[in-house]
Amino acid sequence: MNSNNQKIIIDIEDSKYLNWKIDLKNKLKILKSNNLEIDSKNLDLSCKDISAIIAIANQYNCEIIGFYSTSPKTIVSSQSLGYKSQLIIKNSSKNNSDINNKNLNLSKTHFHQGTVRSGEYLESSGDLLILGDVNPGAKVSAEGNIIIWGRLLGIAHAGSKGNSKATISALQLRPVQLRIAKKIARGPKEKLQLGLAEQARIDFGEIIISPLETT
Repeated sequence: MNSNNQKIIIDIEDSKYLNWKIDLKNKLKILKSNNLEIDSKNLDLSCKDISAIIAIANQYNCEIIGFYSTSPKTIVSSQSLGYKSQLIIKNSSKNNSDINNKNLNLSKTHFHQGTVRSGEYLESSGDLLILGDVNPGAKVSAEGNIIIWGRLLGIAHAGSKGNSKATISALQLRPVQLRIAKKIARGPKEKLQLGLAEQARIDFGEIIISPLETT
């Protein structure tokens, strides 16, 4: 972190929307720095939430330059809006770690850093978090959720053991094929909405893709 930047912590254990907004406003009132890096801990912030934080900071003539979080959703959201973002991993060891995030429901989370290339296959018995792209010809699979801090251009299968509540999230969802539980879908052909991370989930028996903050 640059010595000219000031890191502020939103240290609210529960993530009630109004609580962290009030906490942020109170901190900004006493800060003098124009360049701030926010540690939102385990708060799950959508693109809409990140935009709200920026708007609040502007009211106090403060500029947000980056985000820290243990929440993959927050990192995907802030990165998709163009902000420097760093995922905080608790007790990490090589490419596998337990992530302190209440929305990663299964006991195991597999963490992979780097691009998944054509011909490669990643599998997780819990949630799968990838910091990088999934290229065409690559396949990733998880019994839980799949979160990709990058582009999904290959094949992804979430809820591989039948969990229809599983989701697939990425900065850009343009896969060859999507699978959630037993449902299969092709990737969308329309252009990406800039600045919005995307999520695939099952709704009314079909896989749908929508901006991440609307889910």
